[in-house]
Amino acid sequence: MNASVSSPPRAEPAPVTWPDPTREAAFWAWIGRLDGFDLVPGSLRAASADASFRRYLRLDSPTGPLIVMDAPPAHEDCRPFVALARLLREAGLNAPEVLAWNEADGFMLLSDLGSTTYLQALQAHPGQADALYRDALAALVALQRIEAAERVPAYDRALLLREMELFPEWYVARHRGLVLDAKDQAVLAASFEHLLANALAQPRVLVHRDYHCRNLMVCGGPGDPANPGVLDFQDAVWGPITYDLVSLLRDAYIEWDEARQIDWAVRYWEAARRAGLPVRPDFGEFWRDFEWMGLQRHLKVLGIFCRLYHRDGKDGYLKDLPLVWRHAHRVASRYREFVALARLLEKVAGQERQVGYTF
Repeated sequence: MNASVSSPPRAEPAPVTWPDPTREAAFWAWIGRLDGFDLVPGSLRAASADASFRRYLRLDSPTGPLIVMDAPPAHEDCRPFVALARLLREAGLNAPEVLAWNEADGFMLLSDLGSTTYLQALQAHPGQADALYRDALAALVALQRIEAAERVPAYDRALLLREMELFPEWYVARHRGLVLDAKDQAVLAASFEHLLANALAQPRVLVHRDYHCRNLMVCGGPGDPANPGVLDFQDAVWGPITYDLVSLLRDAYIEWDEARQIDWAVRYWEAARRAGLPVRPDFGEFWRDFEWMGLQRHLKVLGIFCRLYHRDGKDGYLKDLPLVWRHAHRVASRYREFVALARLLEKVAGQERQVGYTF
């Protein structure tokens, strides 16, 4: 298979603790007011947490387990989640159904898509990779066919640039403790401009923004219409068509050899063309867009993972930095526009120069 896998920071359910008694009391008061679900209070347990202030709890009911989203309103706006969940489900995607919502206190009752992520399934059954990824690619095509240009924010220049600026702020300065000189700053600025121009020139579709193996749930066997379950879509935007594909094939938690990436990318590209999506007619041009979009994403993710550690005290993502760095460095080494960026990446990380190609 030629894949390396990184385990998620937290794989097993954990006991539920509350940040303060007031929020715990508000939670149980809301649970007590819910009619028709017959939730079992003693079954409460942690389901998962993510990189935001949201967390997910699981409660049993006579019809099976359900999920409670705990999203403090001071930190999280749940309205995009509710709107996107409805939009995805209307398009036939297996997103959670919103069963009840306490908007004032930031609690939401959701249908349960199970407890097996794509990452966990790949760890346990690596031979299922091709079937699982084909399902994920088919779901991605369905997601991108949704007409949502007026319903989600634009993935515009300002947002793309703000994301990349996380790299020098949090990875370079805060995590590596380095101050870039004027020459290095110029290299970054020129690289950012190349990436911005490419991203903004790409055809635009609905972008999930975190379409990867920890946000896709195994729901039924491979080929099941319900597979995959799709989570963490509330930050969706209208943007470059290659973004979610590169999130899936070059995510931060599992590494596939390039031959397999290309095979899956070709399968997606062919399916997207059949579906009438605006992919480039030449696969070589599409692949270049894919690579450059990935470089933008990986610079951003290097910054985000370091920010999660230094600002938010979440160290579980630090072990994934080397893979993200390799993704970024491999692409930067291939294209003449980013040769200086590849050297800057090496300088910041203290790595020796690696052999690459230039296209």
